[in-house]
Amino acid sequence: MKRFHINFFGRIGLVLLVAVAGCTKVLDEVPRSIYTPDYFKTEKGVMGGLTAMYAHLRYIYGHGYYYAGIQSGTDEATWGQNVNADSRNADFSGVGVISPTNNPYGVIWGVFSNINTASGIIENAAEVGTISAELIAEARFFRAFDYFLLVQTFGGVPLDLGAGELMFNTSTSRTSVRNTVPEVYTRAIFPDLVQAVADLPDAPRLTGTVTKTVARLYLAKAYLTYGWWLENPQNIPTYPAADRVDPDGQTAQWYFQQAYDMAVEAIDNPGPYALQPYFYDVNLGSNDRNSEMLLYADHTEKSDLYNGDNVTGWGAGNSPGSFAPWFPTWNYTDLRSSTSSSSFAAMSSVQREAVQPLGRPWTGVAPTHELIIDMFADKINDSRYDGTFTTVYRGNWHKNPNDAHHTVVYNANNLPVGQGEPILTFLDEDPGTITYPSGAGDNNVGAGVIPGRSDWVIAPEGISRIVYPNLWKLGPYRTDNGNGLGEMNVTYTRPFPVAKFSELYLVAAEAAVKGAATVGGKSARDLVNVLRARAGKWRWHNNNAVEKNEDNSAAMTAATPATITIDYILDERAREYFGEGVRWYDLARTQTWHTRAATYTICGTDKGDHTPQTITRNIQPKDYLRPIPIGQLDGMEMTDAEKKAYQNPGYD
Repeated sequence: MKRFHINFFGRIGLVLLVAVAGCTKVLDEVPRSIYTPDYFKTEKGVMGGLTAMYAHLRYIYGHGYYYAGIQSGTDEATWGQNVNADSRNADFSGVGVISPTNNPYGVIWGVFSNINTASGIIENAAEVGTISAELIAEARFFRAFDYFLLVQTFGGVPLDLGAGELMFNTSTSRTSVRNTVPEVYTRAIFPDLVQAVADLPDAPRLTGTVTKTVARLYLAKAYLTYGWWLENPQNIPTYPAADRVDPDGQTAQWYFQQAYDMAVEAIDNPGPYALQPYFYDVNLGSNDRNSEMLLYADHTEKSDLYNGDNVTGWGAGNSPGSFAPWFPTWNYTDLRSSTSSSSFAAMSSVQREAVQPLGRPWTGVAPTHELIIDMFADKINDSRYDGTFTTVYRGNWHKNPNDAHHTVVYNANNLPVGQGEPILTFLDEDPGTITYPSGAGDNNVGAGVIPGRSDWVIAPEGISRIVYPNLWKLGPYRTDNGNGLGEMNVTYTRPFPVAKFSELYLVAAEAAVKGAATVGGKSARDLVNVLRARAGKWRWHNNNAVEKNEDNSAAMTAATPATITIDYILDERAREYFGEGVRWYDLARTQTWHTRAATYTICGTDKGDHTPQTITRNIQPKDYLRPIPIGQLDGMEMTDAEKKAYQNPGYD
């Protein structure tokens, strides 16, 4: 397992390894190992640095080990059977421990090199004379973006990287002083984002570059998060020690109001962005980079260089390649059907394929029963469950030349199944008539049978750490599969979502719940219902693979509670963004992690285990801050006592 730890002291820039592709106007990049101070005093240097702003997203979003560490341990997910240390350690259920050395969050600490690159652009662009305020605003956005990510993960972090506060550092510095949380927000995040909102264009200069709307979303999120931090309803400790007092004299309520106002301004002035008409379309591979996608870590199937990893062959699982979606994919290739109706002659009827419902299995992160059964309770009206998971696994053996001569296979109840027909189905609810085998059974995954059905079945209560629905929304999409199984073993070539236009509605709704004064037609319930109404509209049933023209929006909005609570907002966020690597930040911001994720239910690690187990987590207040990676501490020339004081409490 590789780790991405960057000691920011002495680093001047970030390796340019990636491009934002997807249309004729894309970011042009030239690989460089490091930036020099003089390079930033040229137009080429500034533009190269801006490309690096987008490049660095791919070291975080799509990074599998970070993904496992940020998903596991929440009320959404836990570790899967083919577990790695990151997923176990982050679960807080007694199977591992997060520490400075066992730390999947070290990738976040690495953004300091990008912060320094951004400072180099901001500091030197004026000297070039041909760099517009709009371009400088992109660097300001990403400097704020990175500091916002850091402060949510670690608490207060240094604003001085060796040359002065928010100054471009060109020399090695092996000492550091952490600023407080209020200092990071009020000196770095807010000023940069306010300026970015003022200077960025309404429409992106290239496909995927940031705009006013993107900056408004992150400014609203920063206001919202800082408001929670000032309020501190659960008395969660901070570090370095700081009073919960805003240096500018504002209250938590003032920041909630700013969050609401900024989010509503973005909704009312969307520029080229808009909600997709159907939830299914938001994450459909053939519709990538759609109007709802505000920011993403981009990839391509056309080039190893521009993808950040090889696009054919075997992916090793390293960033900047996108391999996070392997983790929530169970090993469906274990499924077996029979080539004979008279005796069970096993064959692999669902084979590894580079299509969105399938992909490369890792079995590292599994959804909890609470997520499947409770948060996605309405699977009839609400399209988001069908548009999030793969629940029907269809025969694709005919795409393998060695197996294509079989026109049918024999499946549950010894009934024939044709090519492309269901082999295994995760049911929406338990009908009470399933008979499960005592172990793996003929199907080799422990799935059950229902009289008269030809597909193997598993009820929601039977989902385990080894067999569970795939995360369809992040599955692979390629245009070069031909009639075969495609390139199923490489890192994925789809853009990994970072921010969506839909989040503006939930940020504004959350601020309203926290007391922000609302405008007409945009109460918390109104805002939530925009997304719920969209969720009730179907044009395609993903797992049944049939057209479905149905509008359940009235039923969806009628079912919305009259009074919206933070718990309801969090449930809606789960239904919109499950599996996208944002859940821990939602729970940490609202200080609900230790209550909402305190217990969870799932079946065990053996095939055929359909006995739910309730697991208890031990989440302490100090766990709301992640440990600073040991590589950073080892690289500093400070005494042991100073290093101990630098580290977050509880991670000695």
